[in-house]
Amino acid sequence: MNGPTLLGVLLPAVPLVAGLLGLLLPPSPRGPAGGRDAGEQRARRAAIALGVTGAAGALALAVALLATLDRPVEASTTWVDLGGLRVTLGVRLDGAAALVAVAVGAVALAVQVYSIGYLKRGPHDDVDVDHRYPPYAAQISLFTAAMLLVVVAGDLLLLLVGWEVMGICSYLLIAHDRRLPEAPAAAMKAFLVTRVGDVGFLLGIALLGVSAGSFRIADVLAHDHSTGTLTAACLLLLAGVAGKSAQFPLHTWLPDAMAGPTPISALIHAATMVAAGVYAVTRLYPLFEAAPVALTVLGVLASITLLLGALAATAQDDIKRVLAWSTVSQIGYMTGALAVGAPGAALFHLLTHAAFKALLFLAAGAVIHAVGTTLMSRMGGLRRGMPVTFWCTVVGLGALAGLPPLAGFWSKDGVLAAAQAAALDGEGPTPAWVGWLVWLAGLAGVAVTAWYATRLLLRTFLGTTRVPLAHPHDPPGTLRWPVVLLAVPAALLGFAGFAGAFADRLQPTPPATPDHPSNLLPAEPLVHLAPSVVLPLVLLLLGAGSAWIRWRRDPAADPAAALGPLRPVFAAAFRLDDVQHALVVRPARALAATVRAGDERVVDGAVEGSGRAASGLGGGLAALHRAALPRAAAGVLAGALLIGLAAALIGGTS
Repeated sequence: MNGPTLLGVLLPAVPLVAGLLGLLLPPSPRGPAGGRDAGEQRARRAAIALGVTGAAGALALAVALLATLDRPVEASTTWVDLGGLRVTLGVRLDGAAALVAVAVGAVALAVQVYSIGYLKRGPHDDVDVDHRYPPYAAQISLFTAAMLLVVVAGDLLLLLVGWEVMGICSYLLIAHDRRLPEAPAAAMKAFLVTRVGDVGFLLGIALLGVSAGSFRIADVLAHDHSTGTLTAACLLLLAGVAGKSAQFPLHTWLPDAMAGPTPISALIHAATMVAAGVYAVTRLYPLFEAAPVALTVLGVLASITLLLGALAATAQDDIKRVLAWSTVSQIGYMTGALAVGAPGAALFHLLTHAAFKALLFLAAGAVIHAVGTTLMSRMGGLRRGMPVTFWCTVVGLGALAGLPPLAGFWSKDGVLAAAQAAALDGEGPTPAWVGWLVWLAGLAGVAVTAWYATRLLLRTFLGTTRVPLAHPHDPPGTLRWPVVLLAVPAALLGFAGFAGAFADRLQPTPPATPDHPSNLLPAEPLVHLAPSVVLPLVLLLLGAGSAWIRWRRDPAADPAAALGPLRPVFAAAFRLDDVQHALVVRPARALAATVRAGDERVVDGAVEGSGRAASGLGGGLAALHRAALPRAAAGVLAGALLIGLAAALIGGTS
């Protein structure tokens, strides 16, 4: 086992061990008056040490892999052979896997450190709000391990294991704060909606594995699948992608998942759950290139999701829900890039999005920690008391909106450039109209994103305080330093797109073989400064400027009031959640009620009725046997007389 292979094996193993050890920590009963006893303090310190060590170890291994991996590497061993259908254990490593692993490790470490300070009663009280901190930290470690397993897996079934563990961990973490009535419901919704997509993902993997005779990714990619099989498998895989990455029509779980702790929102939105679907498609992208129907469907869904998420974000009052809908929209950019044949641009935006979205959620958590509410209508004027949080939020929102020279500008421009080329020049695996759809949706998304990002900044930090606070201030070090450090890649990571070597690492290239040697030509940079960049900048200025002008006219008013009658429609995300509830949830509940009633009245009725009849018959016979002695003697004599009479009659006739 060479060095990169060993690093790839250890990447998910280190946080996995940390998570399993964390789950073994003893439960900590509450002390008197909600305080912590010595045992609980020791358990919390051990959980912190395990969580931070596991995430830091994963980040160090990912950086080492990025530094030492000079070519794609694959290593596997057969685990089980089921009648010629091989299941292997192994890793598949390339530049894209190493870069995504670095992003996952960095965000996981920031979340683990941030959570130490976030799960407190307040800045002046060192008592845990939640004595369940040890399982919380352990579940974050397991979540990280599962995503890293998806990143490095060399076998589709191994990838599926990580995929499913992420779903379980997301359910547990979203429902962590059980004092909130909406948290368990949001966790159940996230679990069920993503499970709908996961069924398709499982069937797609099964179809590819059976077709290739192996679940090893290299074998699946090398096999000559029939067109029908390949198209069906890719469409089934897209169902899982839509669920995990919150794409239309399986996007409804993500905004409700904001009921979970804010650090968990950062983890899910930035580098794990929602990124897994995009990464899985890039992992299997040669198959999707050979199935243009699947990519066409992906392009349509991406365009709808991009605009749906952006418009829904314009009318939200909850700061976390604004960021949640922005994630839905930004994932639409990534899947749109995949649809027009630009997996490198999709991964580039995935990496920059991981940086600025983790930054924005953790900065929002600092604001919530200071003011005690998530509603922007109860904020305002926080710039003076929270200058560090304010400037970090400016960087994050600028990157989200695509403000040059921040990271999001370069990566989003790469997506738009690829869509423009597909639309105007017909470059790409899908028809030109798909390129037009993605390009126009992306341009409209630029203006809308700039509008709601500006609104969030104005409503939260500028103007006058709408609800007076004692002394709003920047958070303590455990909350502040992760935010400050994440601002660095959110501002500077985009410049990596100018390097051809960086672009080369993001291309999904298979390992070199004697029959298929590696491409030795230098890769094209992901960033091209061309006149076409002017149009997105103009749209950005129009979006941000319109929100600013509206606010300047009346700083006390919400710029979203300009939406008029569309505001409640956008706030409810076009009521697609209600449609889902009417078309899926209610019929499912009605069917379940009907089945339950039939089971209780027919099946249980037959069984219980048989039991009651047997019991009644037995009771009657028992009553007859319990007769008094005179009645019993009379009965015996009467029976003997009847038998004798019958015998005499029978004998006489014969």
